[in-house]
Amino acid sequence: MTDKAPASIGTAKMLPDGTIVMNLRATGPGGMVGEGQMKYAKNHPNYQEVLSHLGGMKPGEEKMVPPWPD
Repeated sequence: MTDKAPASIGTAKMLPDGTIVMNLRATGPGGMVGEGQMKYAKNHPNYQEVLSHLGGMKPGEEKMVPPWPD
C-alpha cells in the first residue's frame, strides 16, 4: 500500500444555473469505501472556494476533482 494521495477524488459538473455538483469517493483501511455527492449553489458560503479549487468552470463543463490539501 502507498500513502500517496490519488490524482482525483471524483468528478465535478457545473449545471446550467451555475450549481457545482461533485461526486466524490474516498477509500480507507481494510477496504473501506465512501461515496458522496456535494452540491454547491452560487449562494453557498463555500462556492467561490470550491470553484477556485476546481480551477474555474463553465456551465455544462465536467472536471476531475483534485484532492484538497490536508
